[in-house]
Amino acid sequence: MTVNYPHTLDDFAGRWTLTRKIIQRNGDVFTFSGEAEFSWLEGSVQKEKSGLAYYEKGEVTAPNESVMPAERRYFWQQPQTGLFEVLFDDERYFHSFSATNPNAEHLCGDDNYVVRYDFTTWPVWRSTWQVIGPRKDYTMVSEYSPA
Repeated sequence: MTVNYPHTLDDFAGRWTLTRKIIQRNGDVFTFSGEAEFSWLEGSVQKEKSGLAYYEKGEVTAPNESVMPAERRYFWQQPQTGLFEVLFDDERYFHSFSATNPNAEHLCGDDNYVVRYDFTTWPVWRSTWQVIGPRKDYTMVSEYSPA
């Protein structure tokens, strides 16, 4: 049996359709619909030695049906085979994971962010975040499919 999951940054490069649900502990659900793009960082001679700029853009719909624009940026790197590193857009470390160990955690002040990536239906994939803190308590499920 062949296991199909991402091995390199090349596997993520390109455009993705992105849907997201943000489920608050009180039951409120926010949804996001848009696109994400992984593009090679400019100025690098060899793709393998650089990284990907991640940019997502779309709309968030609140429980009261109000709609607002939303966007987010990250940098993705691959410091070694099979390991993916995610940085904030100001290049601070966020988290790292591999397709064979798709879990990560990030502590931000008193807020704890725990993620599990799911590549079992690659190239469709998911990230599920559980976020808990003094003023935060939600689950965020994002699904990516090739655009």
